[in-house]
Amino acid sequence: MATVANNSNITLTPEGAVSISYNTLTSAPLSLTSSIEKAFGSHPDSLGIIIVRDLPQTYAPARERLLRLAYRFANLDAKTRERYADSRSRYSFGWSHGKEIMNGKPDTMKGSYYANPVLDEPNVSSELRETYPEYYGKNIWPSGTREVGDFELAFKDLGRFVFGVGCQLAVACQPFASSYLTDSSLSLADLIGTSQTVKARLLHYFPPSPENPLPAEDEAIDSWCGFHLDHSLLTGLCSAMYLRREPTGEPNVVQSPSPSSGLYIRTRGGTLTKVSIPADCLAFQTGEALELATAGKLRATPHCVRVGAAPDAERVSRETFALFMQPNVDQQLSATEDFGQFSKRIFDEHYKDESAGAGM
Repeated sequence: MATVANNSNITLTPEGAVSISYNTLTSAPLSLTSSIEKAFGSHPDSLGIIIVRDLPQTYAPARERLLRLAYRFANLDAKTRERYADSRSRYSFGWSHGKEIMNGKPDTMKGSYYANPVLDEPNVSSELRETYPEYYGKNIWPSGTREVGDFELAFKDLGRFVFGVGCQLAVACQPFASSYLTDSSLSLADLIGTSQTVKARLLHYFPPSPENPLPAEDEAIDSWCGFHLDHSLLTGLCSAMYLRREPTGEPNVVQSPSPSSGLYIRTRGGTLTKVSIPADCLAFQTGEALELATAGKLRATPHCVRVGAAPDAERVSRETFALFMQPNVDQQLSATEDFGQFSKRIFDEHYKDESAGAGM
């Protein structure tokens, strides 16, 4: 991964995202405070995202295995996919397509598969399970579908790895975050590590189609996924994989359809910046729960995804994986809301009737 170091010993990618080594994160996390402040602080050019490089060699094959399964599941027939949808959780477990409201209309541009990779069934009271089915429901796995038979194992392998790195990052963030938290006694690592609300989202962005046509050259920046905030404390992100459908069956890994395709972030100062996550790296960005817990001092990261107009785009899908790390529902975030109340409010903004939530 190409990086440049500035004169403060903070390593930046060419696009300006802070980059830290996994080895330093695990061996000397408290030495990373200046890098974390640069990534997540309030300076106008802070992006609200940090790249973790030098990951163990097991990460790359785990990522590829699950992202290929995202493609395979999304290309099953609709009847089979819907067997794994769960309306009771407002589609927050299992398969979800066309349920999320994005840019004012149902989002059919992408399909999602939600699960908690850390716990199959949270150990909570029946009252909490009934009140918050979006978080305290049971995982749903497509184990009975031969084409994706190893889906559960692949999902848990990648999800638990990202969760482990996220917990390490929370330790490294503590010296910086503690001065901003409304309750300075809170530990980010404890809030995340003991939570039973962890949620992962495996995403398949469908290629352009007659219903969602190929964008024009002047397409909106958020043509594949509208601008939004995650409502986590921290969100872990894998690099997206682009797959081109081939007549022979299995898709091939290709470059993004266009140089303009991909993830876009607004800096703390409002500048729009395209951010690339190398395939062998992870990224973590701040969510709205952290913004609430710091009374707005540490802001959530606004982001979106662009298709990118290109001649071959009709055959190219985008696969990625996000892990939302957040506290239990009874954790107080502000004087007026705990995480459960906040989440219900966000769900209701992005979904109507039996539909479910945006970035978990």
